[in-house]
Amino acid sequence: MEFTVSKTDLVRELNFSQGVVEKKTTIPILSNVLVEAAGDRINLTATDLELGIRSSCPARVKKQGAGTIPAKRLLDYVRLLPDADLEVKLQDNQWASLVCGRSRTRIAGMSRESFPELPQMPDVLAQIPVGVLASMIARTIFAISMEESRFTLNGSLLMLKSSGLSMVATDGHRLAMVEHPVELPGVTSPFRALLPRKAMGEILKLGQDSSPDAMLSFSGDENHLFFQFGQRLLLSRKLTGNFPDFERVLPKDHPHFVALDREELRKSIERVSQFSDERSRAVRMRVQEGELHIHSSLSETGESEDSLPADYDGSPVEIGFNASYLLDFLRASSEEKVTFHFKDPNSAGELRPAANGEPGYKYRYVVMPMRI
Repeated sequence: MEFTVSKTDLVRELNFSQGVVEKKTTIPILSNVLVEAAGDRINLTATDLELGIRSSCPARVKKQGAGTIPAKRLLDYVRLLPDADLEVKLQDNQWASLVCGRSRTRIAGMSRESFPELPQMPDVLAQIPVGVLASMIARTIFAISMEESRFTLNGSLLMLKSSGLSMVATDGHRLAMVEHPVELPGVTSPFRALLPRKAMGEILKLGQDSSPDAMLSFSGDENHLFFQFGQRLLLSRKLTGNFPDFERVLPKDHPHFVALDREELRKSIERVSQFSDERSRAVRMRVQEGELHIHSSLSETGESEDSLPADYDGSPVEIGFNASYLLDFLRASSEEKVTFHFKDPNSAGELRPAANGEPGYKYRYVVMPMRI
C-alpha cells in the first residue's frame, strides 16, 4: 500500500477515530486504525467492538492495499507535521513508512487479517436533520445512569415514527424526554432502540463538524444502529434489555407552576449550592406568594439563600432537590424562560421550557424530590 494524502485531511479524519478506538484493551488490534487505499481515496476504520466509525478522505493512491496502524500514535505524530502532503507506504512486514518534507518516521503496524469486520449498513430507514438529533442528545444525555450495573439505563431510548422523533433518558432519580416533530415518511411502523451513551457522544462530535441543516441517513438491524454523516459512518451496537415504562413516571397533573427566568434561576442555584452537602447537593426550594426562595446550609461552613420573583398566590410549598440535577437542565436549555411545575414536598417536580417553540415539540424534565 502506498499513497499521498494531505496532512490536514488525515488529521481531521483521525480525530474522529479517537473516541472509538479502545485505549486499554486485551486485543491489541483494537488500538489500531484500519487504513485502506483504493481509487482516489483512503478509508479509515476504527472499532471497540461496541462502536465503530468509517471515514475517508481524498488521496493519490500509488499502490492499493490495506493495513492497520496504532491510531493514537499515528494521530499524535501526524498532527505535529507541517501542513504539507504526507507520503505513506506500508511494507510487507507491516511497518508503515511516513515521509513529510524532511521528516521520516517508521511505525510498527499489524496485518489487517485480524481486524474485525464491521457490518454493512442496511437500507436507509430515515433521513434525520443533524441539528435536530444533536439537540435531542444534548437535552437528554446528562440524565443517563452512570452505574454500569444498570445497563438498560446506560443510554437513551430512541423512538422514530412517521411524524417525528422522541428520546428519553433516566437514571432512576430524574428523567429527560424530548419529542421533536419532523417528517420521516420512510418510517412506516414505530421503531425503538436503546442508543448507548458513548455513541451519543460521538454523534455530537460528528454533528459539530456538519451543517445544522445537513441530513444524516439512519438505519438499524437486529443488533446495530447506523448513522451516516456524508462520507462518515458511525455504527453502534444496541443496548439489550427493556427500558423502564417511562410513561408511568411522567406526572399526569401538576396543580401549581411558576414561570422563571432561566439564567436567573441557574445563577441562583449555582450560588446557593456552594453551601450544599458535597454528596447530596441538596437545596430547598420554597414557593410562596410572589417569590421563590432557594436555600441551603452546612453547619460547619455556612448557609446561603436567594430569592426570585414568581407569579404565585397559592399555599407555600417547600421541596428539596439535588442542585446538580436542576443545573443540568438549565444549562442544556436555551430558552429564556422555564416553568417549574410542582405538587407537594413528596411528589416529583418538573421543569419545562416556557415556550415549546414549534408545534409538537416537547421537552420535559422530571426530578424526584429529596428529604432534607
